[in-house]
Amino acid sequence: MAAYQALYRKYRPQTFDDVSGQLAVTQTLKTQLVTGKMSHAYLFTGSRGTGKTSCAKILAKAVNCLNPQDGNPCNCCAACQTIDSGACLDVLEIDAASNNGVDNVRDLRDDAVYTPSQVKMRVYIIDEVHMLSISAFNALLKIIEEPPEHLLFILATTELHKVPATILSRCQRFSFRRISQEDIAARLQFVAYQENIDLDESAARVLARMADGAMRDGLSLLDQCASATEGELTAEKVYACLGIAGEQKCGELMGYIAEHNTRGALELFNRLYADGKDITALLDELACLTRDLLILKTAPGAGVSMLSGVASDAEAGKLADQFSSGELIRIMEQLEQTMSGFTRSASRRMDAELCLISLCQPELQVDASSLNARLTRLEDQMKTGLISSPPTAKEAATTVAPVKPEKLSEQIEKPTPEPEQAEPTEPVSMSFWTDLVAAVRQELKPPVSGFFTTSANAPVQGAVQGNRVILKCANSFTLEMIDKPEVLSLVGRKASVILGCPVSAAAVDRSARPETSLSMERLMRFGEAHSDIVTIKDN
Repeated sequence: MAAYQALYRKYRPQTFDDVSGQLAVTQTLKTQLVTGKMSHAYLFTGSRGTGKTSCAKILAKAVNCLNPQDGNPCNCCAACQTIDSGACLDVLEIDAASNNGVDNVRDLRDDAVYTPSQVKMRVYIIDEVHMLSISAFNALLKIIEEPPEHLLFILATTELHKVPATILSRCQRFSFRRISQEDIAARLQFVAYQENIDLDESAARVLARMADGAMRDGLSLLDQCASATEGELTAEKVYACLGIAGEQKCGELMGYIAEHNTRGALELFNRLYADGKDITALLDELACLTRDLLILKTAPGAGVSMLSGVASDAEAGKLADQFSSGELIRIMEQLEQTMSGFTRSASRRMDAELCLISLCQPELQVDASSLNARLTRLEDQMKTGLISSPPTAKEAATTVAPVKPEKLSEQIEKPTPEPEQAEPTEPVSMSFWTDLVAAVRQELKPPVSGFFTTSANAPVQGAVQGNRVILKCANSFTLEMIDKPEVLSLVGRKASVILGCPVSAAAVDRSARPETSLSMERLMRFGEAHSDIVTIKDN
């Protein structure tokens, strides 16, 4: 029984016409082959999986083919078959990542002077050429500058900026573009038909989007999903096989963020987590969707063609109307910051949950970016009429209801009540706090019980304000855990027993400090201009 061959290897292009999405490159190479105006050195550059190595092998066959057909190799002659089998000693493929020393290049240079023994031209394909050392590049420079007539160099790299300028100036450079989702999906459909795989059109689009412009990645994903599922390969089966959320769930989660529905967002996240969805992939999809919504906000017409496809065009358009540009920028920054911290995080799940809480409740953040996002939302609501503008002075004068004389006299004679003075807040005694912490920890369960300690830098510290115990929380996360009815009720009961009088409990965030920066001045101007806003129109 023949060994199984991966799809990306089995369906590697054999002619220039088979290469997808690189028409400008392949047409130029075919023209040079037909006219005989070949260069002695080529440099193929572009992202992974775009066809660089495949075109290099096709070019190696084409220059040695005994019966070329319009610039394409025939794949039938002895030269083509020998090169395809890997038995041709005159066509060498070298991995610069593992052969990057100067001695390796010197051996190559010494062998290159000999004429080919099996085919017309000796071809060296150096993959990932940017991995060569500086001394290796210097050793390669002389032979690339003045090569023998029988020698052809084809260099390939994904990082062009690492290749020295002296090498670049001696090569013809061809840039391989990312393959479009349409071209990848069409190729996947062709391969699926050849392999008797029942591939749904929506599944092909999902795989093409996840390939991110790399045909090899798309074929590898198709290979993985087809081997793990039976029957028709649908989009939902692709999501389940690869452990990602899917466009419907991603759009639903973004909808909860738009509605500031923290409970709904956390419940959906926990369901996806329990189903084995990858947290990094989920946040990455949210970031892609946020990027799509921002494009639709800033470029409504042309932006549709630039969407990543995480959500349908209709759903993306509906979601874009629920956010302001400032909010989307804040969401993008928060997602990027959370994902960048995953490498050093002890609990990715907790980081993701805190991120979702912050996205659903922007009022928890008082930094300049969050204030700017909230202010932008208010301004957008003013423009769309969701919040009515304050009445002018003339309108206010004409709409004031008449006051009866007796009522007017009552209002004039009635003294204005003095503002209630806040009771001073004093730290609790250490003995009381120690007794209260011990009593509370007996009934609370982890992790909430861990916030109550008697250390100097405890996340929760106590203070007395009249007949209340104020629990000062170190940050918004601690406040979120402590400010719950069952916790505050327990603290109040225990404090009442210890003090011998009725006491209630309240929690505050002692780290909350509004920033007086660029958006604060803007917020103050907005408040002064719209201080009389009292009417909110229904959607």
